[in-house]
Amino acid sequence: MRIVVLALDEVFDTGLTATLDAFSMASSFSSRLFNGNPRFDVTTVGIRKKVRTSHGLTVPVSPIKPGFRPDWVIVPAVLASSPEALAAKLDRPDVRAAKSQLLQWRSKGSRIGAACMGTFILAETGLLDHQNATTTWSLAPFFRQRYPNVQLNESRLVVPNDVG
Repeated sequence: MRIVVLALDEVFDTGLTATLDAFSMASSFSSRLFNGNPRFDVTTVGIRKKVRTSHGLTVPVSPIKPGFRPDWVIVPAVLASSPEALAAKLDRPDVRAAKSQLLQWRSKGSRIGAACMGTFILAETGLLDHQNATTTWSLAPFFRQRYPNVQLNESRLVVPNDVG
């Protein structure tokens, strides 16, 4: 399974590393259970050539190759502590390009998941319209205001839907 983790500037350090650690452990377990054949091929990609976390750490990213279609795309959160800060980040050129890329991947059959404030980026694409979703409780009122067509349930940690 080809999995892409889409890292954007100011990605939430914990969200990125938790995602990468979880898939690393899953690959290790899978490799042992399936005779050395890992089931997860995880690549961290970026819209920009250089990505920094919210704490300023450099994230090694691969470029997005034309025509590449992952099975899954995971969008970790970008760090923002207020609706105003998040709205500014959602309007950045790299985030706009990420939204376009997500739509391209989805149109080719990739499944997409997002974590925490990453759901805002996914909601920006319209892919969450009329779908169940969750996000951080602290920005739930802003989410509801900005995306009235999304069925938000911030009391849940994981919400399955047709996007992923």
